[in-house]
Amino acid sequence: MKRKFKSGLALLTVLAMGMSLAGCGGSGDTTAAEEGALTNNGNYIFATGGTSGTYYPLGGAMATIINGAVEGTNITVQSTGASKENIMLVSKGEADYAIVQNDVLDYADKGIQLFEGEKITGVSTVASIYPEIVQLVVGADSGIKTVADLKGKRVSIGDAGSGVEANALQVLEAYGMTVDDVNVSRLSFKESGNAFKDNQLDAFFVTAGVPNTAIVELAVTRPIQLLNIDGAEAEKLVADYPFYTTITIPKDVYGTPEDINTIAVRAIIVSRADLNETEVYNFTKALYENLPTLGEAHAKGKEILLEQATDGVTVALHPGAAKYFSEVGVG
Repeated sequence: MKRKFKSGLALLTVLAMGMSLAGCGGSGDTTAAEEGALTNNGNYIFATGGTSGTYYPLGGAMATIINGAVEGTNITVQSTGASKENIMLVSKGEADYAIVQNDVLDYADKGIQLFEGEKITGVSTVASIYPEIVQLVVGADSGIKTVADLKGKRVSIGDAGSGVEANALQVLEAYGMTVDDVNVSRLSFKESGNAFKDNQLDAFFVTAGVPNTAIVELAVTRPIQLLNIDGAEAEKLVADYPFYTTITIPKDVYGTPEDINTIAVRAIIVSRADLNETEVYNFTKALYENLPTLGEAHAKGKEILLEQATDGVTVALHPGAAKYFSEVGVG
């Protein structure tokens, strides 16, 4: 199957960390293939996200661990435009694994929202790894107290076609608004932060793990506040979109005056559906049996819990992942 890279995408070839990682938990019996030949001779592309986000470095840490734990495996991490692009890359066989938002995968599977009229096939779920929280940032002195106060304001809803944009549109809808009710921009996290800092925006949406680097950096230069997405509106979002959960951001995360109640989706790992069972089993086993090492390599690794590995999953698990979770009593 043809495999290509888009020009200009940053690539990080993640090599094994040597004997120290090879000796981590799971390396003794996590070996290559008993059920079919390894895809691409054990060489895999792992699609992640932008180099300034979470997916790229976290994917790199995962790949390093799995390369060291699974004999014959060489995972190369690819920087991408995140969820939608990653799903398309996996579906076309141009990537083997990817990190995506569970809501975006749900849209792809149903052919709705970002994938209107085009159901995407060939993608399986491997694991649900951590919550990605919908965060709505305003200035602490802006006078904007609720989502309803955004009417007529300058608001960035994320990159065009991104999962953030879909989340923002759903939040606005829950509060009885559309993009026609705000002065909308479609900017990345970094671009939104810069525009907000330069007083070109009144508010912006971020869907990411916490703390988010763009928000942390912004809070150093300008007092910020996050808006609550709660009450009847949050209940409606959870009822209408089962991939959402409610969640609280503790006040010490960003130094806000009080805890923030909002909603979250889940970051998940997906794979090509046609990878053989042993490949995905080994990937999954190596990941979960080396979580302490992953937590040392990247802070987000500390949030990945085996007991939450099937939370928010709406697209079927790959048989290899399902086999591992069955063995350890999850799901």
